[in-house]
Amino acid sequence: MPSGPRRPARTIRAAAVLLAAVLSLTAAPATAAGDASPSGSRAPAVPLRVATYNIHAGAGEDQVFDLDRTAGALRELKADVIGLQEVDVHWGDRSAFVDEARALAEKLRMRVFFAPVYDLDPAVEGGERRQYGVAVLSRHPVMHAENHEITRLSTQIPDPVPAPAPGFAEIVIRVEGVRTHVYSTHLDYRADPSVRAAQVADMLEVLADDRGPRILVGDFNAEPSAPELAPLWHTLRDAAPDAGATYPATAPEKRIDLITVSRGITVTGARTHATGASDHRPVVADLRLPRKGR
Repeated sequence: MPSGPRRPARTIRAAAVLLAAVLSLTAAPATAAGDASPSGSRAPAVPLRVATYNIHAGAGEDQVFDLDRTAGALRELKADVIGLQEVDVHWGDRSAFVDEARALAEKLRMRVFFAPVYDLDPAVEGGERRQYGVAVLSRHPVMHAENHEITRLSTQIPDPVPAPAPGFAEIVIRVEGVRTHVYSTHLDYRADPSVRAAQVADMLEVLADDRGPRILVGDFNAEPSAPELAPLWHTLRDAAPDAGATYPATAPEKRIDLITVSRGITVTGARTHATGASDHRPVVADLRLPRKGR
């Protein structure tokens, strides 16, 4: 694997095109647990419950595809915003060619933005395009959405080399007047950390262009203390350091599914949720957003 992948430029798509995909339905990291609201702010902070879940394309550790079970696990979180990873949209037999992003949004009566990593030709002539990626579900209206590029090492082509590819989702929501950025990511799974290191740099580039509260969630395929994640902790904080391990779901040993937050966001509680609906456990955190971003 090459050790020095090229950093991609950000992908900026027309807002109208991206919003068409948003469905409206009825060093060791520092932690955020003790972070106070910005000094001088008299208005009460705004509550927001956020979660992240690698749904394993709707299959549990038993390898049985059951999207109702996935939806049930998500419903139990009672979250306002949920970042999803390993989401199939008409992908194949393993998920019955279902549009999982749309189906979960409908089951939960939430809005969704789907950001494909892969967008392949249909399996049969006249069929739907086969897509796989990440998504964000939201109970709040989505003001803006983008599918950003970050460095990736493709699993769909032989002898891949690190290159820019989409699949880093961003939505902008307004929560009681507070404009908030939420990102869902899925970092490289390989033992070599070089691609994850490049992905961290790329994500931070995206976040640097945004202002106000920023919440980055996802499957990082590395624990918070991993050297390749260290640059994150200059900008963000780990929101759930004591919430418990997340992978594998039945007897978790690693904490690789993370919720991270920008300065000024207070964390009032965080936990993992024991469920066998995926091979990962979801993480949920209760946040309080500052009325004025730093």
